[in-house]
Amino acid sequence: MTEQRGETVDESCVLTEGPWTHRFVGANGSRFHVVEAGTGPMVLFLHGFPEHWWAWHQLLPAVADAGFRAVAVDLRGYGASDKPPRGYDGYTLAADVAGMIRGLGERSATVVGTGSGGMIGWTVASFHPRLVRRLVVLGAPHPLRLRAAIFADPRGQFTAATPTLKFQLPRYEHVLTRDGGRAVEEILRRWGGPRWVAGPDFNGYASRYREAMRIPQAAFCALEGYRWAFRSVLRLHGYRFVKLMQRPLVTPTLQLHGALDQASLPRTAQGSGRYVSAPYEWRLLDQIGHYPHLEAPELVLGEVLRWAKS
Repeated sequence: MTEQRGETVDESCVLTEGPWTHRFVGANGSRFHVVEAGTGPMVLFLHGFPEHWWAWHQLLPAVADAGFRAVAVDLRGYGASDKPPRGYDGYTLAADVAGMIRGLGERSATVVGTGSGGMIGWTVASFHPRLVRRLVVLGAPHPLRLRAAIFADPRGQFTAATPTLKFQLPRYEHVLTRDGGRAVEEILRRWGGPRWVAGPDFNGYASRYREAMRIPQAAFCALEGYRWAFRSVLRLHGYRFVKLMQRPLVTPTLQLHGALDQASLPRTAQGSGRYVSAPYEWRLLDQIGHYPHLEAPELVLGEVLRWAKS
């Protein structure tokens, strides 16, 4: 993989071959890159920041072997999916996922989301409950819990959110892609658990994510979702979003959270179950940071399969 200063890459860098199939599906007016394996009830995986579909490459074959149709997507603006200049608000991102479920020919899916993808998972289950059979969220407080904690916990969640506050700066996307995407690796190091960061797999992930973030427009698009989250606080658009998200979820929900998560603090994530009226489980993962699916893939696999089968 290239890491030369200032050099951009094309979308082919995320089309890695393996025991899966690459395809494109139209949804909500855009074209999305999806990677799938297996047949059966669908389990749809949503990556976080600064990732792309590769975040799930270890789980895809195992979930397929367990009798499911495992599908990982590049979310709007990431990887090989379309990168329109707009549409990074909570409403549109949820509609993207709902459209993908329908576009893939399914009536519903178990949705698994991590980080910002987990936040989208909460929103899809709230706005499109009939399409989400079961929900698994990793490293992702309910959006209203996160919003409240940023303002109510200045020494905790507000401080933890400092990197994303920097995303509000104009043209900050150029910081992400500078020096071969070095800032992407710095974020991974800050948010990842110490054992994973020091382990043998970290450099490989960091290299892939640095490269994918240098696809033209990917960095700008990746930041737009964070920018909307903050801009919307003082806007009617955001007020309506909050009101809609206050409705209790009717989707059975499993919440997994790393005890060492420095992006979304455990104390922020705890209490998200108050927004779920369906069966709900919370599990705190010892020695794990913001990326449980990368740091402890076998543990996460077992939990996903347990929840999808129940």
